[in-house]
Amino acid sequence: MDLFSPVTLGDLTLPNRVVMAPLTRMRSSADGVPGDLNVEHYAQRSSLGLIITEGTYPSHESRSYPGQPGIVTAEQTEGWRRVADAVHAHGGRIVLQIMNGGRVSHTAITGTDRIVAPSAIAIDGFANTPEGKLPYPIPHALTTAELVTVRDEFVAAARNAVDAGLDGVEIHGANGYLLHEFLSPASNQRDDRYGGSPENRARFVFEVTAAVAAEIGAGRVGIRLSPSNGAQDTAETDAADVAATYGSLVDQLAPLGLSYLSVLHSEPTSELVQNLRSRFGGAFIINSGFGTVTTRDEAVALVENAHADAVAIGRLAIANPDLVERWQGEHPENEPNLATFYGAGAEGYTDYPRLTV
Repeated sequence: MDLFSPVTLGDLTLPNRVVMAPLTRMRSSADGVPGDLNVEHYAQRSSLGLIITEGTYPSHESRSYPGQPGIVTAEQTEGWRRVADAVHAHGGRIVLQIMNGGRVSHTAITGTDRIVAPSAIAIDGFANTPEGKLPYPIPHALTTAELVTVRDEFVAAARNAVDAGLDGVEIHGANGYLLHEFLSPASNQRDDRYGGSPENRARFVFEVTAAVAAEIGAGRVGIRLSPSNGAQDTAETDAADVAATYGSLVDQLAPLGLSYLSVLHSEPTSELVQNLRSRFGGAFIINSGFGTVTTRDEAVALVENAHADAVAIGRLAIANPDLVERWQGEHPENEPNLATFYGAGAEGYTDYPRLTV
């Protein structure tokens, strides 16, 4: 296998194996509508094998950040249609990441009466809200009846995404947001069928993914996981428990025939990660950079050594809209400007220069 060769992920056929990782950029409107900047940003990166959008909220209650896009209202869905049309016009492929932020939020962000989580345990820290930094509130512990509503919000978001012309969706089960909160024993201290054992903690993630796959077709659905990364107080420090929890989840997911499994882990060739890949049995994307940069040489080696079918790239995809062309020709790269990763405006978003040769 070669990083620049085609690959099939379920219903998706990619011209190369360089994938744009989902990246929080906070450039949508206050109402969560993708606008002209978003259209330009994603269209610029259409030569990447696959674009995975930033995390997009499926309900107002699930919004994590100001400037984060949603796919709840007709206006938001139409905004994503414009993005998809622009990417396709440039020959690209794009899937929408559906993200329920769970307790990683504040009512000053959501505009709702509460934020939600598996258990009523707050994150130790502060949320960046329109009113400034505020302590994360104690979340409402979702009831079993409310879990059905949350699941159905994922399904409706997936339907909106496909109806808007996106090529599929990615379920966000990573980085400390709601679905990851169910997987982690630090954030999930329930005593019902969704808590306690590794199998129970994996149950809701599976139910959401299965319901989305049933709605739009499994070949259009991927899922992202981040075992043991501990983001946002989802500490997963017991290696045996991590292996049991994620192994149980992947064993449940495998028969669905999903488009792909994407794993974010700092040790992509580790026994844990490669065991999950083997158990999944389908297309596998690895993202080795969490706060670090995945280099060209590392990405090439991961594919050539058959550790992954494709590699998700974050920071260098931000800084290099033509990353595939640069890597294929071994040209110099633009350096990412961390100071402009988040916030409003074109700076650090659509103004990185393209290659000139």
